[in-house]
Amino acid sequence: MPKYMMSVSLSLDGLRGTVKEGGTARRAVAEKAVKSAGGTLEGFYYAFGETDVFAIADLADNVAAAMVATTIGASGVGSVKTTVLLTPEEVDAASKGSVEYRPPSS
Repeated sequence: MPKYMMSVSLSLDGLRGTVKEGGTARRAVAEKAVKSAGGTLEGFYYAFGETDVFAIADLADNVAAAMVATTIGASGVGSVKTTVLLTPEEVDAASKGSVEYRPPSS
């Protein structure tokens, strides 16, 4: 199953909810959301800085990842940036392939 990293920047309401409910309660909510999309939550971490939460999820495809990300984003508790993660083996396969490409001004 493909892996996705969801980077969440919480709004003021999202931060207030996290303080009220606690970090583990919010992780359980994230785990339930990912599970309802047919996936599993591999990791869930809070961080300092612009990004408040990093979550790593195994999901079936981009549609499932978009369902989770848009549902969280539409709730108003924060913005979500989703990054597709590649395994080293996928990078190996990509490096052995080729595509036709001409750089600009060449």
